[in-house]
Amino acid sequence: MIKNKNILELCLADGLGGLEMFTSTCYDYFKKNTKCKVVVEPKYKLASHIKSDDVLYLPRNNKFPVFPALKLAKIINKYDIEIIHIHWIKDLITAILAKKISKKKPMIVYSRHMEMTRFKNDFYHKWLYKNIDMIHAVTLQVKEQLEKFIPQEVRPKIKKIYLGVNEPIVDENKIIELKKQYNLKDEFVVGIIGRIEEAKGQYIVIEALAKLKDLNIKVLIVGQTMDLDYLESLKQKIKELHIEDKVIFTGFTRNVNEHIKLCNVTVLATPKETFGLVVIESMVNKVPVIAVSNGGPLEIIDDMKDGLFFDRSVDDLILKIQLLYKDADLKQKIGLAAYQKIKTTFNQDIQMQNLYKTIIEG
Repeated sequence: MIKNKNILELCLADGLGGLEMFTSTCYDYFKKNTKCKVVVEPKYKLASHIKSDDVLYLPRNNKFPVFPALKLAKIINKYDIEIIHIHWIKDLITAILAKKISKKKPMIVYSRHMEMTRFKNDFYHKWLYKNIDMIHAVTLQVKEQLEKFIPQEVRPKIKKIYLGVNEPIVDENKIIELKKQYNLKDEFVVGIIGRIEEAKGQYIVIEALAKLKDLNIKVLIVGQTMDLDYLESLKQKIKELHIEDKVIFTGFTRNVNEHIKLCNVTVLATPKETFGLVVIESMVNKVPVIAVSNGGPLEIIDDMKDGLFFDRSVDDLILKIQLLYKDADLKQKIGLAAYQKIKTTFNQDIQMQNLYKTIIEG
């Protein structure tokens, strides 16, 4: 029988992407099993996303992390915290200092959402990793990188546990409303979901669309703008390519699943996505994904069975879009296979149960 321990979820990051949403998911799951608090930066989006009396606020201080660490240590002592679960690498120093200052000395678990590409054998990183008790790697590739680049003498336990999704409750009325809002009728909709910044590759989809503009295709660009200059460059490109009537910018939305349901296919064009939460979000909605063939998608998708890969070139993306555009049976077959894989391999309840058990048992 597992002995429950008091957990503190810590994320002071300023976005509301996959990393931050996973913090919320962990809190929602862990609080059903044990006492769980979640600490966020009061000025950032995660603070308004999580609605609960368990939310505590901690202002960041980049120059003097000892100040937030002192406040965090008081939280640890007050709520008898036994495990600090961290999601953002910049929070590690605050958590480690707080652990050393506190009376409780909680275990530190770090969910690693990003790849590691260089050796961490300098004094600072050795000290950092020496003070972490466990790292949760979100893919096998990340686990192997951690084992390669963190010196063995300071390397924490490393456990690979995938992220997951549950089948969403989709508001059909909202979908109808969105179709009217975006003036969508019978078009083949290509969606790209994620923050609007160059690394996400919206420009690749736009360039592909320009070469497919004679087909009944529209592009739905869903996500918060992180780079205004990049957004303006996209709009200028769209204007120059004369496809203004074929591109829709939705901005940030909480109705992600309803927007995915508007799409016939979604595209992941990030050059190197560590996991690719949007991939499994599309798959659980039975929407085929065309993803760049590296990083996390390689562990999620079986090419031409439950998704498609492309090499991040415009020409290859065009070929894959055309394939699904012309073959409705193939599109449906891939969508159903993707859905089945999520139910068995990337089910959120199963993965969260694995993570909780792993964290509690240490």
